[in-house]
This record gives sequence, structure tokens and C-alpha cells, in this order.
Amino acid sequence: MAKYLLFVWKPSGYELREAEGEVPSVGAEIEQDDQKLRVSKVAPSPLPGDDRPCAYLQAA
Repeated sequence: MAKYLLFVWKPSGYELREAEGEVPSVGAEIEQDDQKLRVSKVAPSPLPGDDRPCAYLQAA
């Protein structure tokens, strides 16, 4: 199964998480930690040498 990263917004800052499946599209709402978040952009991983895509999440 394909893997990607989630750059998750939290009140204390951001957290990088690994996820499996299809990368959510920009504008999609997903739930993390009982909170609805919206995908603000999909970009390459911020980690050096990592070819996985990364979905950036903001508070919905």
C-alpha cells in the first residue's frame, strides 16, 4: 500500500505523521485526533531524500 506524510496542525505546533492509502486532495477534510482538518496543499516530503508526497493540514 502507498504511503504518504501528513503535516498536521496542532495548537502546540505542527506534527509530521505517516499515513497509508491515497493522498487526500487539496480541499478535502479529514479527521485527526478528533479534529476536522482541511488539506491546504500537497507537496513533496519536507524530509531530505524522501520521495513520498506530503499533505499539509490546517484547521477547518
